[in-house]
Amino acid sequence: MEIVYVYVKKRSEFGKQCNFVDRQAELNIDIPPNPELAELFVERNPVDKGIQCSTSMSEHEANTERFEMETRGVNHVEGGWPKDVNPQELEQTIRFRKKVEKDENYVNAIMQLGLIMEHCIKQNNAIDIYEEYFDDGEEVEVTEEAPSAKTINIFRDPQEIKRSATHLSWHPDGHRKLAVAYSCLNFQRAPVDMSNDSYIWDLENSKAELALKPSSPLITLEYNPKDSHILLGGCYNGQIACWDTRKGSLVAELSAIEFSHRDPVYSTIWLQSKTGTECFSASTDGQVMWWDIRKISEPTEVVIMDISKKEQLENALGAISLEFESTLPTKFMVGTEQGIVISCNRKAKTSAEKIVCTFSGHHGPIYALQRNPFYPKNFLTVGDWTARIWSEDSRESSIMWTKYHMAYLTDGAWSPVRPAVFFTTKMDGTLDIWDFVFKQCDPALSLKVCDEALFCLRVQDNGCLIACGSQLGTTTLLEVSHGLSTLQKNEKNIASSMFERETRREKILEARHREMRLKEKGRAEGRDDDQRDEELAADLQALVSKAEEEFFDIIFSELKKTEADATKKPVPQQPSSEEDQEAEGENVVEKERSEEETSA
Repeated sequence: MEIVYVYVKKRSEFGKQCNFVDRQAELNIDIPPNPELAELFVERNPVDKGIQCSTSMSEHEANTERFEMETRGVNHVEGGWPKDVNPQELEQTIRFRKKVEKDENYVNAIMQLGLIMEHCIKQNNAIDIYEEYFDDGEEVEVTEEAPSAKTINIFRDPQEIKRSATHLSWHPDGHRKLAVAYSCLNFQRAPVDMSNDSYIWDLENSKAELALKPSSPLITLEYNPKDSHILLGGCYNGQIACWDTRKGSLVAELSAIEFSHRDPVYSTIWLQSKTGTECFSASTDGQVMWWDIRKISEPTEVVIMDISKKEQLENALGAISLEFESTLPTKFMVGTEQGIVISCNRKAKTSAEKIVCTFSGHHGPIYALQRNPFYPKNFLTVGDWTARIWSEDSRESSIMWTKYHMAYLTDGAWSPVRPAVFFTTKMDGTLDIWDFVFKQCDPALSLKVCDEALFCLRVQDNGCLIACGSQLGTTTLLEVSHGLSTLQKNEKNIASSMFERETRREKILEARHREMRLKEKGRAEGRDDDQRDEELAADLQALVSKAEEEFFDIIFSELKKTEADATKKPVPQQPSSEEDQEAEGENVVEKERSEEETSA
């Protein structure tokens, strides 16, 4: 990394200009001896002198340093790329290779190196210098020590009115410094005389090296991984601030208030870019903003966390935490205060397509969200009373989780050197260190750091040092034991198989639950069909009875109408024939005879 320091000073403050020329030696002053002082000189008489009567002998020895031997491995990784070329981007690497291959110096260098390499290959074919002679030897088992941690240093807020340590950030080069953001998170309850300063602590001298002076208290503070002099801060009033430590304590760049967040900025994160000046910020106003600190007055792009994809700010979920992995440059994740993790796509063409999927599993805000440094498909979330491990292949539920604690969890982070170890902080001032290879149900080490609540933690890149920030502004520096900061034998394979096994188990359970839901839905639909058939049968009977009533009503009405018409019109008498008259007379005679018999 090129280190450039710019001196800014007026010409009048340099003083008189110095002109150096060559000249002969000059005698400026000569002080002769004083004879009066010589008279005061007294000679020593007698004079004693010790001598050695024996012959002086000398001993000659050759002391050489002991030659110490140690075995070292050589790991070849691809490197040497310029700063403006991202090795993860295939297009950039191909373009750079084509540019270099056209250079004449490259062809000459390859020809010269090819001859040397050919000689080495022929020599290696004659004598294999990389042969393993003791490949079949038994490995010595290393004794495992009990997990432990010790306090190295404590940094307290120098202000009289104590504030909470809300965010920590390690210096990217050497980790000799620690940036701490101080703020009061009690809404509208901050004291009037409370300071807005945040500090960069020097770990070697145990004092504040620089005080950062923002216009509003800082909630987040992050070092730029490419330029250690640049820091990014998120303010309580929603603004984004940027510092250059070479220029002093004052803010170098500040976003305009009308283009900033409406709520406090709870998370900021640097992105992998050519310039190293791009960053994200998230707030509970439901917006995730994409910034370039070279022109930080307004954001480059704004993503609204509306999972309904209607791009309405009133329906957006409040963002609390952010996660960006450089190996997955097109993706970023957002933890919301509703307990939902939103996976987003940076390079989507429309705003609605930026939200890809969601993971729901917490009852409260997600204070920590981080991908596993060894297995980016698995990520850790910390919220409510649990910490959960998720897989991108299983969206309905987490694959592993801790038990529900009595105290609220506030922050968490993976170990950068061990894939199965992560750390969590709680409101009761306890730091828990989890090792899933060693123990799954309980933390491998639970350490009481302080009496007040712990709000944040940050792990050093080598995994040895952990910094924890408390509610009263106390930052405690802890050193974990060698076993917790050293990669164990076969730990990568064990952690990978564990994550894959739990992912498969969750997929099987999800398929089983999906099948059960379909069966229940089918049963419910079957019951609805039976009920619908019964209702149809009842309706059919009613319709038949109603039709019969209407039919008989019509018949009766027609009969009545016919009778009425018959009573109104007189019936004409037709002349009867002689046979009809005789028959009618016989009927009359029989009728009279029957009446007489009845009366008798």
